[in-house]
Amino acid sequence: MRARYAAEVTVTAGQRFASLGGVTVRNRRLALLWLRRQALRLANAHGSAVRDELPGDVRAVRFHGSDAPERLRFWATDGPRQDDAIRALEAGFPLLLTVVDPAVGLSLTLAGWRGCLADHP
Repeated sequence: MRARYAAEVTVTAGQRFASLGGVTVRNRRLALLWLRRQALRLANAHGSAVRDELPGDVRAVRFHGSDAPERLRFWATDGPRQDDAIRALEAGFPLLLTVVDPAVGLSLTLAGWRGCLADHP
């Protein structure tokens, strides 16, 4: 049986934690592709409405500063970071990227791991 991979986006604000959405897919490349799409959607939605939502996309988050969206965009478009991410998943390690919006105490985490969505890293 082939390994399955899960990906999820979560948000934490103070003591509150919520999943914005997630998927279980058949390989690590699809998990990384889904995380990249979500990172770019969330980054591009900063200061505007999200218009390109597809089924399975995460709910939008309102950032108050530009640092978090810029970090998401940089991670999603930087070749070496994407290479590191796929190698981590290939080796069986979880992939975690957390960005913080200190203006409102919001932390957004993109996570990917081998297993199903119910199997958190």
